[in-house]
Amino acid sequence: MSEAAYPPVTQHLSDPETAREEGRRKMDWALQHMPILEALREEFTAERPLEGETIAMAMHVEAKTANLVELLADGGAEVAITGCNPLSTHDDVSAALDAHDSITSYAVRGVDDAGYYDAMHAVIAHDPTITVDDGMDMVKLVHEEYPELLDSIVGGAEETTTGVHRLRAMDADGELKYPVFAVNDTPMKQLFDNVHGTGESSLATIAMTTNLSWAGKNVVVGGYGKCGKGVAKKAAGQNANVIVCEVDPRRALEAHMEGYEVLPMIEAAEKGDVFITTTGNRDVITREHFEVMKDGVLLANAGHFDVEVNLDDLVDLAVDRFEARDGVEGFELPDGRVLNVLAEGRLVNLAAPISLGHPVEVMDQSFGVQAVCVRELATNGATYGPGVHDVPDDLDREVAEIKLAAEGVAHDTLSDTQREYMDSWEHGT
Repeated sequence: MSEAAYPPVTQHLSDPETAREEGRRKMDWALQHMPILEALREEFTAERPLEGETIAMAMHVEAKTANLVELLADGGAEVAITGCNPLSTHDDVSAALDAHDSITSYAVRGVDDAGYYDAMHAVIAHDPTITVDDGMDMVKLVHEEYPELLDSIVGGAEETTTGVHRLRAMDADGELKYPVFAVNDTPMKQLFDNVHGTGESSLATIAMTTNLSWAGKNVVVGGYGKCGKGVAKKAAGQNANVIVCEVDPRRALEAHMEGYEVLPMIEAAEKGDVFITTTGNRDVITREHFEVMKDGVLLANAGHFDVEVNLDDLVDLAVDRFEARDGVEGFELPDGRVLNVLAEGRLVNLAAPISLGHPVEVMDQSFGVQAVCVRELATNGATYGPGVHDVPDDLDREVAEIKLAAEGVAHDTLSDTQREYMDSWEHGT
C-alpha cells in the first residue's frame, strides 16, 4: 500500500479546522501538568537529537500521547502516527497533530479492522527508522510485510505489558530483527502507570459510564500483576469487596496476604457484581462463567486486546442484545438475566465514550521514558543488537530526577564510601 492510499485524519473530518482548535486546547491543558515532557521539550528543541529520523507510531491518540508526539517532532524527527485501538482515538487531537509540519496523523476513531490496518500500512510507508508501539502491532506488521525496512530501522520502543509479552515471544523464536526497549518493564512505567494509572482510570471510567457506586460491590479482578494490583487497591479504597482470580500461585498468595479473597473464576463468577480483567490474555471470562453470573453484572476489560472477555461466547448465549446506556451493551440470556459489557470489551479506560485514559501526571512519566528511549536509539542505536532490551537504568533515573525537581522534592544520595561499600564483596560484618 502506498502512503497516499489511506488519507490523513483531516480528510475524514467534516470540519477539520474546528477539530484542530479543540484538539490543541486539550493538548495545551494536558501539557500544563506534564513537567517531564516540558523539560525534555526544552532539551529536544535546542539540541534536536532526532534530526534525520523518521518515527512510525501506533499509540492511543489522545491529548497526553499527542504531547509526546510533538516532542519527538520538535526534536527533529518526521513522525507518522496511527491509533493502536480503533476506539481510543480522539479525532480532534489527531487533527491537531496533523497540523504540525513534521507530523502526519492517520488515526481516526471507530474505523473497522480494514481501516485500522490501512492506516498502519500508511504509517509504515513513510519508511521509518524508529518504531514506537503500544501492543506490538506495528513491529509485527513491519516484520511480516516490510522485511526490506528491517536493516534501516535502528530500533523501537514498546509501551505496554501485552506488547512486551508478544515481543519476548517473538524474540525467543529468533524472529525479532531489531532492538526494542521494553518501556513497560522499567520502574518509572510499572510502579506508576500500571498500578496507579490503570487502577484510577479504569475505576473512574466505569463509574462515570454506569453512574454506579463501588461501595459494597463484589469486584472480581482477573489477574494480579501490576495492573491488577492497581485495580484491586483502588477498588478496595472505594469500599468494594475485592475478589482476585489468578493463575500464578505466587501472585495468588500475594493477593491472599494482602487481604483479598482469592477464588477460581468459576467460583468468583457466581459472586461478582463487577468483573475487570487485567491479564493481557484471552478467554479470562467465557461461557461457563456467563452461565452462572448474577443478573445485571458489569463486564469490563482493563488488560489490552478485546479477547479477555469472550464476546463470541456471550453472543452465542444471548437471545437479545441492546444498548443499555452510552458505552454499555446489555446481553439478555434465555432466563432473563442481563450481562452488561462496557466499551465493547475493549480497553475500558480508553475505549468507553467518556474515557480519557490514565491521569495526565502518570502518563507524563511513561512518555518521558518513551522520549529518552527514542533519543537513545537515535544516538546509540547501533550499540544494541536485535532483541528485547531493558531500558538503561540511567535513563529511567533521569526521568525520575526531572519529576522530583518539578515537584520540589529533594532526596538523599549515596556518599562515595557508601557506594564503594555497596559495590564491594570484600566488606563483611
